[in-house]
Amino acid sequence: MIDLIAALQPLVVGAVLIWSARVKLVSRHAAAAANRSALVRLVGQRRALPAYRLLGGVEVTVGALLLLPPARPAEALAATGLAVTFLAYLAYARRAAPTSSCGCLSARATPVSGRSLARAGLLVAAGALALPAADGWPTTLAERPVAGGAVLLAELAAVVALSPELDHVWLLPLRRLRARLTHPLRGGSGVPLLATVQQLQLSEAYRQVAPLLRSDVREHWDEGDWRFVGHAARYHGRPVTAVFAVPLAGSEPETVRVAVVDDATGHTLLSLAGTPPASGPRLSVVPA
Repeated sequence: MIDLIAALQPLVVGAVLIWSARVKLVSRHAAAAANRSALVRLVGQRRALPAYRLLGGVEVTVGALLLLPPARPAEALAATGLAVTFLAYLAYARRAAPTSSCGCLSARATPVSGRSLARAGLLVAAGALALPAADGWPTTLAERPVAGGAVLLAELAAVVALSPELDHVWLLPLRRLRARLTHPLRGGSGVPLLATVQQLQLSEAYRQVAPLLRSDVREHWDEGDWRFVGHAARYHGRPVTAVFAVPLAGSEPETVRVAVVDDATGHTLLSLAGTPPASGPRLSVVPA
């Protein structure tokens, strides 16, 4: 099985590299993607786009070498080195320019996240696995099409799942399907979500964070006498989730509370409390 996996890694890594190079070399949004990336901080505004294009040229070259038989250890070594470079760059971008965009597999503005780092780590592992490959991927697929196809589907699914910039392709449609199937206008307590939203929008907590919100209700759940409602938001340039705690019984907008939670770290960046009743969960304040 190991020899099968090793033989298919050049195909996986090569396909990912060429897809990434497509964004940098032929996308009409390449300049915008380069200017949103950490390359601006690393090499300067004027050199960001040339560096972005150069990286795309390296990716398409290494990707093409990997896809074209025969399999050579030098090609796998080059791919591994390139993946290690990606991993180091993404780690730098997340630390030095946390509001920058990845600019990896799409021109969409997508901050570097743990998923982006995990994807780069997956490519490092795939490149390393390809080093001892003796057979080329066309021969391996011809001899073992079912097992080979299963391995390829699993790896490519992992790459897609670890790519936030591709969420609009699969994750958002799944969320829309879930909404259609679960009828989110009615919560588990029997209290319509619309009633909760109306109470929420009358609250002082909602008015204070409304400029941060970037979506309608994305998720909600009931816990005891409270309904928790989540909205996508941005706080100081970073993606966050605004979680409101709304009482289920009666209409008490003055008791609504909100916590702004960093999507990348899970830390609470801001917490605003109303006038809480004698019992119920409390949202603690954690300094940003």
